[in-house]
Amino acid sequence: MPDHGSLKSINIGKVQVLNQTIKTGLLKSPIHENEIILVTDSNLFGDEQADLINHGGPDKAICVYSYDHYSYWEEALKTPLPLGAFGENFTVHGLTEKDVLIGDVFQIGEAIVQVSQPRQPCYKLAKRFNKELLPLIISNTGYTGYYLRVLNPGKISLNDSLTFLDRPSHNITVAFVNEIKYLDKENKEAIEKLVQLQELAENLRNSFSKRL
Repeated sequence: MPDHGSLKSINIGKVQVLNQTIKTGLLKSPIHENEIILVTDSNLFGDEQADLINHGGPDKAICVYSYDHYSYWEEALKTPLPLGAFGENFTVHGLTEKDVLIGDVFQIGEAIVQVSQPRQPCYKLAKRFNKELLPLIISNTGYTGYYLRVLNPGKISLNDSLTFLDRPSHNITVAFVNEIKYLDKENKEAIEKLVQLQELAENLRNSFSKRL
């Protein structure tokens, strides 16, 4: 079970125009320390997504990224990074892709959430940092971040602790799903296992099923 991990920042943002052409909800800012945010079934109240097909919704309600990766990207991108730099709603200490399992359950404030799938980096990150191959680089490192589904909506704040509640019986991490999705693409045994993994988001299970 993850015995470390804490919430560093809660980030939200409205849809904005990036580079004068691209509508995106990627540009998020941290809320104030005492500010209270409502977690709904599909997102954080006050947060917006421009592409509602690929972002938001029940299995992608909250995006999480580990602050543990920030120093790597600051060196790679040669720039300091603000909190929420990767468009994540929760910036966390610890709880990297190798630490959490698909299906892990956490509580923050009144809300109960569950890890549902890795985050798939998109071209808008490349545009934000002016690095065309950034989504591919993120995929190859496995530093993708991941999504949470909401099991119980409720109010949260930065003063609330992030508490581990439950872990499924399997040992499939977010990092393992990334490995099969991006690197070990022909691993039939692993793909079959992921197709049967009920805690994994349905759209991703369907995508793996098509590979078979």
